[in-house]
Parts: sequence; structure tokens; C-alpha cells
Amino acid sequence: MPLIQVDLERGLYESSHEAISSAIHDAQIEALGIPADDRFQVFRPHAEGELKFDPGYNGVDRRSLLLIQVTAVHMYPVAVKRKFFETVVAKLAPLGVRAEDVLISLVENGFEDWYAGK
Repeated sequence: MPLIQVDLERGLYESSHEAISSAIHDAQIEALGIPADDRFQVFRPHAEGELKFDPGYNGVDRRSLLLIQVTAVHMYPVAVKRKFFETVVAKLAPLGVRAEDVLISLVENGFEDWYAGK
């Protein structure tokens, strides 16, 4: 049950949050093998200037920032996580979200760190 938290510019949220939500969720299903009903996402839209980033960090031409934070149980090998990152970026591209503007952070913890209603 990964928990997805998305920080993005308010304009992008207003125009595309449903499509972004679906793209991220579809990438989880495809790359991580989660069940289709395992959707837990929080979107946090920000006004202009609230998202701070270096536009040239690591040699990337960054114009905006779509930050995706994933908290998940430690169970995915590195190759699966990389596949997830690549799949998310590929699914966001048709929405006009540039790969250079996406930052994904996946943080892992144990099964004992979760409560999901029972």
C-alpha cells in the first residue's frame, strides 16, 4: 500500500490532477504490481514561488517541479523501483509534464509501520 504525496504548481493541479493521479496509479499497477484498488494519494497544490528548486541542478534543465513522494513497505528491488520511476515519467509525458521537471522520492519502512483500517 504505497502512500503517494504530490506537490505541484496550482495551475497544473487545476488542469491535470485527475490525469496525473491516474498516471501515477497506473505506473504503480504496472511497475510495482499493486492491486487496482490500492490508491492512496494526497495532492498539495502550491502558489507561484512556494516550490523552490535549482533549475540547473545535476545538469538538468528544470523549468518547474512536480514532486512525487512515495512511502512504501521495503519490498521492492532496485530494478523494480527504477522501472516504477521510468513508468511514471513515461505516463506523465503525454500530459505535457517534462521528465526534467519530475522529482520522485521513494522512502521505505516495514509492515509494522502501517495501519490500513484493520
